[in-house]
Amino acid sequence: MPEIGFYQLTRMDVAAALPALLGRTLAAGEKAVVLCGTAARVAALDAALWLVQSPDWLPHGTAATPHPEWQPVFLTCVEENPAGARFLFLVDGAESAAPENYARIFDLFDGNDEAALAAARARWSAAKAAGYGVAYWKQGASGWEKAG
Repeated sequence: MPEIGFYQLTRMDVAAALPALLGRTLAAGEKAVVLCGTAARVAALDAALWLVQSPDWLPHGTAATPHPEWQPVFLTCVEENPAGARFLFLVDGAESAAPENYARIFDLFDGNDEAALAAARARWSAAKAAGYGVAYWKQGASGWEKAG
């Protein structure tokens, strides 16, 4: 069963928080799938990730990119994993029907949005009840702080 980390974003949005997390993923020698709620979010993150300055380069692709199976970071709004990634990033409240296919799951949500916060709490409760290892992280003044 994967470890599921819930990441409450309070100081920045997903597009700003994701690059550092993906950079650490790639530095650890892992691949990632970023499962978004909409095709528009996929397009926005695709554009944003090409512009990040830290890390200075985040190789990634989408279903529209040639050879998606070669992409170390794959952005999608449908459940697919063409490169066999072990890490899954969930944004926009997206959920995986097959979490057991991953070693780690990162559930990023807007902690300033009451509906998103309530939905994340429900996902946390369901994951914990299902026996997954769960951790709760929130953004503090000096970075991520483990809250649970």
